[in-house]
Amino acid sequence: MVMENEEIIPNLPTVRGSAPHSAWGRWLFRGGSLDGHHADHKTHPWYLVLWLTGVDYFSTLGYQPGIALIAAGAISPMATILLIIVTLLCALPVYAQVASRSYAGQGSIAMLENLLSGWWSKIFVLVLIGFAATDFVITMTLSAADAAQHAIENPLLHHYLEGHQISITIGLLALLAIVFIKGFAEALGVAAAIAVPYLLLNVVVLIRGFIEIFSHPDLLSNWQHALWSNPKVSGSLPALLAVTAVTFPKLALGLSGFETGVSVMPLVSSGPKDDGEEGHLEEPGKPPTGRIKNTRKLLAAAALIMSVLLIASSFVTTLLIKEEDYKEGGKAAGRAIAFLAHEYLGNVFGSVYDFATILILWFAGASAMAGLLSLIPRYLPRFGMAPRWTSYRRPLVLVLFVIGVIVTVIFKANVEAQGGAYATGVLALMLSAAVAVALALRKKSDDPLIGQESKKWLSNYFWVVAAVFAFTFIDNIIERHDGIIISAIFILAVVIVSAISRYQRATELRVAQFEFVDEASKEVWKQIIN
Repeated sequence: MVMENEEIIPNLPTVRGSAPHSAWGRWLFRGGSLDGHHADHKTHPWYLVLWLTGVDYFSTLGYQPGIALIAAGAISPMATILLIIVTLLCALPVYAQVASRSYAGQGSIAMLENLLSGWWSKIFVLVLIGFAATDFVITMTLSAADAAQHAIENPLLHHYLEGHQISITIGLLALLAIVFIKGFAEALGVAAAIAVPYLLLNVVVLIRGFIEIFSHPDLLSNWQHALWSNPKVSGSLPALLAVTAVTFPKLALGLSGFETGVSVMPLVSSGPKDDGEEGHLEEPGKPPTGRIKNTRKLLAAAALIMSVLLIASSFVTTLLIKEEDYKEGGKAAGRAIAFLAHEYLGNVFGSVYDFATILILWFAGASAMAGLLSLIPRYLPRFGMAPRWTSYRRPLVLVLFVIGVIVTVIFKANVEAQGGAYATGVLALMLSAAVAVALALRKKSDDPLIGQESKKWLSNYFWVVAAVFAFTFIDNIIERHDGIIISAIFILAVVIVSAISRYQRATELRVAQFEFVDEASKEVWKQIIN
């Protein structure tokens, strides 16, 4: 009734919970609640909202090429091509369908919650929240670690920062926590101001890299020789394709960003008349077809931009960076494109690139923090399966900061070491999204953009997509156990805390006092209880 929001309903008593007694408690809960009904958002053209997705998605260019080199070596461009195929033919169609069924920004987890029923639904949501927590937390720690790596390897800062990778990473996480404790609102203008220059700087570096390759044809021939002389390939095309398929899961973190794409959907306008107005459905009770179409444009644009940059960066870094430089501890480790920026465009341009990279990586961490602050209160307190403080920003931010510090220390702020855990979280969410879409298409279709006759064919297609993600997910777990271990810890923590909280909330006295609006409501209450 009114236990959660403390609203006054005419003719009924107002219910109030007990307030914190200590100054520390009052400070913690002064930051505001996260579980109230979301206010309508102002909407914007999809090509502006694109950059909110981009700070998460495009920022992976800071570390993806370097991780790809370590994982695949000379085969990196081939594995990246396969990654792009999976992006365009699997991930993009899946989240285009998610957008048509989750136009309020709930994402694939909410879809599965609605498709399943009872406690199985809640338990499944808890497991997915554990994987989502892995994804978002590792996004924060990995991005901060890579930002620290870029700062340390900068020639102007190297002398002062060398050997302080962990402390710098924790410092960036602390700065992130401070900003959110004070209050953080994502701004389209800030996201665009960060993402657009970063992409342009990457384009400049990659063009310079291609000029270098075209000026030295031996670089291409050397790469071809290294590719076909690989002991696992031995000049065989089928063997090359097989090795590429096996190597591809190690590059799966390049698929991140799609869940963010649908989470920002409430900000996408339905059309020119809707721009700047309060978010609303085109027709009450009906899916907003304009918003769905524009969100699909946003997802497609992000996927295409990233696909071009991924294959270009993979090709350039593979041909121009020596093995001793990209291996762990090398000059290009965790910063392949930045290494080329300094190498071929000078330290001034390279420093500008480093600053832009640090900025977008930090903002990607902010995007992940915002995602967690939206995800946790949306489900657990509503289920009665979390302590009440998880609905408040400040205590939740502090807990997430402590978790980030622990993860950073465990992985020693190493970018490559966190790649497996990151990929595990991303792939789990994509697998669940594919399954949710396949199941939803078996039911009565609520997508206004597809005909009923296409449902069965599409459902079968998405089961194939789910199988692709399942293979990638399992292979990633087999190759890198740390990802599933971290995810299992998060899942176990979520389940244990939820079970304890559920037991406590089932036995506690949750009403401190009643306050009646007037004498008439007091008499009505007596009639109700009698």
